[in-house]
Amino acid sequence: MTDETLSGATDVHVHLMPDRLMAAIRGALNEDAGWEFPHPTDREAIEAELRENGVERYCALPYAHKPDIAADLNEWVLDRASESDMCVPFATVHGDDDVRPIVREAFEAGARGLKFQCPVQGVGPDDPRLDPAFELAAEYDRPILFHAGTAPMFRDSPHVGVESFRSFLQSYPEVRACAAHMGAFETAAFIETARNHDNAFLDTCFAMSTAVGNYMDFDPSDIDDSVFEELSGRVMYGSDYPNIPHPYRAEYEGLLQRDLSDEAFEALFSGAAERFLGER
Repeated sequence: MTDETLSGATDVHVHLMPDRLMAAIRGALNEDAGWEFPHPTDREAIEAELRENGVERYCALPYAHKPDIAADLNEWVLDRASESDMCVPFATVHGDDDVRPIVREAFEAGARGLKFQCPVQGVGPDDPRLDPAFELAAEYDRPILFHAGTAPMFRDSPHVGVESFRSFLQSYPEVRACAAHMGAFETAAFIETARNHDNAFLDTCFAMSTAVGNYMDFDPSDIDDSVFEELSGRVMYGSDYPNIPHPYRAEYEGLLQRDLSDEAFEALFSGAAERFLGER
């Protein structure tokens, strides 16, 4: 594919959160990794940039880094989504919250899935505190997107790793679950896991960027084109926007240059997201 921008794509990994929370997240990343973020955080400006790059819709992913904020955060995201024709709202919950009513309320209000930033939230895909959330995801047919890998700075976290993600897939085979960032840094193991579990998805965000080597020890070329063909329909385009320290187009330009079939490109940029969201 040689198009310079996307066309009708879904970006499954965009962060939409209140300014104060977004500033705290960016401050932590700046302190830990030295990253600077040139992108806006308000919904209208985020959507303008996405549209300019050919994105048709996006999944808005919140996460609660401490107890007692998830319900308000979910309501905030849902309110912003109600004003948008692009936003697909997700919800979150903290492991120390009263999990079941918070998640049920979010699903009843229109949340299309759940997001867990496992190392930051201190929860893993096999954390029993989250079982009520996982049970509701099965009941409502809602997918879950996990930051389940060790990148970019979580190698020592007890809440990440391919084993806990596999445990989730085995315990909840009816729930579609995505490992963000291609599972980096355990990418090969997460790819193999996706081969063995039909409910496993991966997203490309940050890991497949042409700029990723400037920020962490990862080479997108290590993932062969055959992975996108073999797992067509379960590898989804995502960007991590606006919390990326590089231009948005760096998230997709390398993907567009890959030698993939038309079917694999369609799945990567829209079809897999439709499947993940339960639309096909």
